[in-house]
Amino acid sequence: MARRAMSLLPQWSSRIFSVELDGAPLYFSIQEQHRGEEVPRVFREVRSHGRCYSLLVCGGDRIRRAKFYGELKDKLLRDLPPGCDLSPMSSFLPNVKDSLIKGYFLKDNSKSSVPSERLLRDLIQHDPVLVCSYLRGKDDQLWTQRLWSHADSQTVETSEEYYVVPSEAPQYHPSTLNIMNSDVFYSFDEAFDVLKKCGDIIPEATSVLELLPGRAEARSKPDFPVIVIEGLDATGKTTLTESLKDTLGAALLRSPPQCLSPWRACFDQEPPLIRRAFYALGNYITAEQIGQEGMKTPVIVDRFWHSTAAYAIATAVSGPVCNLPAEGSEVYRWPTDLLQPSLVVLLTLDPEERKRRLRDRGQGKTEEEQKLDHNHLFRLRVYVCPCRVEEAYRRIIGPACVTVDAGPSADQVLQQVRLLIRGKCHL
Repeated sequence: MARRAMSLLPQWSSRIFSVELDGAPLYFSIQEQHRGEEVPRVFREVRSHGRCYSLLVCGGDRIRRAKFYGELKDKLLRDLPPGCDLSPMSSFLPNVKDSLIKGYFLKDNSKSSVPSERLLRDLIQHDPVLVCSYLRGKDDQLWTQRLWSHADSQTVETSEEYYVVPSEAPQYHPSTLNIMNSDVFYSFDEAFDVLKKCGDIIPEATSVLELLPGRAEARSKPDFPVIVIEGLDATGKTTLTESLKDTLGAALLRSPPQCLSPWRACFDQEPPLIRRAFYALGNYITAEQIGQEGMKTPVIVDRFWHSTAAYAIATAVSGPVCNLPAEGSEVYRWPTDLLQPSLVVLLTLDPEERKRRLRDRGQGKTEEEQKLDHNHLFRLRVYVCPCRVEEAYRRIIGPACVTVDAGPSADQVLQQVRLLIRGKCHL
């Protein structure tokens, strides 16, 4: 662990640190000299006797790193003493792809820091964790950071000390640095590689791999048009797709495909890297099914790659829509080895009307739209804002979505979509 820490040190002072509090990132950086900067916001609420720590997961391959990140949260929530707050954090180099390292920020407001430090010292001896402590200056106007090092069965704070200062927010959320082939996959091979490497730690991954088509089957163009219907929950996708199936005499497919149902609950519990690879591969199975059905009849698809990508991108970032990657970013491009639909229709709905429909269904916010950890130690409320998801939908290209207002009656929406299909697909 000491060697890993030292490998980061040449870039350490150039890194920005982000702490998520109530779903919004707060940024700070470090420097060797203090120039009168104010105390970063994340440190302002710490009680006079409190201490702060950061834990960054930075060892091992990315599969085990992703798994350990989730397991570390569970361990900290279970073993930390009362009086501690835990928040997600990350460290990154501005505008440098794949430089993001994830971890947790710990505020210890308990009367004694001994139990927390004992836990952290045990972690650093055995696990791929980089630990820093943050110390308050005598006048409360500055904080310093010290990196922990482990050698010869002893954990100590290094003598090198950095001053902690506020940092301006980057142009886009730092998670966008690691979206490609981590949250969103752009080829069969990239997603396949993740699940293949999971085989020894997730037995179900092997069963999923056995269902996968060949690369050619996932890309083959059928004779008949392929129409994909996208949209948030309660926008009327099921009603519309069933109606199109009947009026066009089409085959109706859904993504993720039914054959993955036995393993969805398992992979929904996995970290994003593994979960997103699972759902990405589901699109390739659906593409094979489209190719087979599309040789005989038009095909209607209830959700496809747009959904997989839009939800992944919107979940990876937090805050306002402006935190999304810019329009035209490569994160919105269609995979080159995946069948492209003839037409993609995005159903949109007034937010209040959608909420009403969800209430009528007996639902609040869907599981994909809101993930909330009720443990009082974990200061994270990630609300996946529907407007972020819809904007991500709109920015995907190759093909782009055609937006249709789902507010009118089901018959009116059907007629509008039929006109689009007639004009685009000549059906």
